[in-house]
Amino acid sequence: MSRAPEQPQDPILWCAALALGFWLLVAWNLGIPTKPYFDEVHYLPAARDLIALDTFSNREHPLFGKEMIALGIMLLGDNAWGWRIMPSLAGALALFAVMRVVWFGTLSRYATLVAGLLVATGFHLFIHSRIAMLDVFAIAALSVAFWQCAAAIREPEKGRWRLALAGVALGLAMASKWNTLIIAMVPGLAFLVLRWFAGRRRLLLSRRGMPVPGMTLVEAFGWLGLLPLIVYAATFWPAYYFANQPITEGLIAHHRFMLDLQTQVLKPHPYQSNWPEWVMNWRAIWYLYEPVDGAQRGIMLIGNPLTMLLGLPALLWCAWQGAKARAPMHGAVAVLYAVSLGFWIFAAKPVQFYYHYFLPSTFLLVALALALDDLRQSGRRKLAAAVIVLNLLVFAFFYEIIAAEPLARPDSFQVWAWLESWK
Repeated sequence: MSRAPEQPQDPILWCAALALGFWLLVAWNLGIPTKPYFDEVHYLPAARDLIALDTFSNREHPLFGKEMIALGIMLLGDNAWGWRIMPSLAGALALFAVMRVVWFGTLSRYATLVAGLLVATGFHLFIHSRIAMLDVFAIAALSVAFWQCAAAIREPEKGRWRLALAGVALGLAMASKWNTLIIAMVPGLAFLVLRWFAGRRRLLLSRRGMPVPGMTLVEAFGWLGLLPLIVYAATFWPAYYFANQPITEGLIAHHRFMLDLQTQVLKPHPYQSNWPEWVMNWRAIWYLYEPVDGAQRGIMLIGNPLTMLLGLPALLWCAWQGAKARAPMHGAVAVLYAVSLGFWIFAAKPVQFYYHYFLPSTFLLVALALALDDLRQSGRRKLAAAVIVLNLLVFAFFYEIIAAEPLARPDSFQVWAWLESWK
């Protein structure tokens, strides 16, 4: 009598433990610096205006991220912890959701947990979980959306409510930052393409075929197309009730105004960069470098120097595996990286910054996790393990300069600013 094949055990508790450990590390000295820094000077006043419904400020960005910052202030007070508590929780949620995406996409415990380790130590998520900016809310919402989509494909009997959750998350992602718009369209388009190639005669109403058997294309359009737009529009509800500069001419007219603000020609900025510099990890941004709270402190946004570069051949490997139709998850990650980076290549935004690479870099790190899993399965376990260990050592080495820890001297930045373009 033959034995049934072993079923892989879901590492959900390990995912939760890693996300919790990440949040505890983020929360360590979360209140330092005690004064606003970098783009907090824009978003904190906007959050205060939301609470008071005074003047509709920072009108070039949608509202959800600022609403979350305002919620933190209402819960913990107008102080550093109140400003940053919601970004820290969003960062932990993003990490957990990324691991769930990888699990449902691969059923590999190794790839799942390695993806979590790499994203947690890739610098971008850690730094943006400790600052009151909008990016981490967008990443968290997108990660939840892709988690639910991957789970719906793996467990189609739960597809309806999972795609409904995905639709809500996609709406919140767009309501955090506009640069998620193109990526937010991918799940719906993927459903259309996969159902089209399934060869169903009744394309719109057939319930058979990939990616979620039992669901029609029409219903999927409702969850992944219409629902995100409804959720997105609902987040603008407070904007109609500001005492000064409320929305008075309708949401569409307001979006024309937002688009004008987003595409206006700005003065050159000393920290601006473009996509080739992001890909090569060439241009850093100093979010903070000054004496504050009794010590010299700094926060340098740059990607983990090891994994940002190793991730590039990993992306090529994933693209190759996906093209051969051997590994759908590999191909999906490569496509998502290309789409999210391509947005910035063609975007009509004259001044761009390295933090715009946050989303593409997350896909890059997942690609590296998948490549390391393949390396391990090919028998090169020690090489894969060496990359993980070196990655953790690099993160530990840079920890002081990404977590605003006290520095020894005013010129301590030179320890980490390895390139002239990082200074």
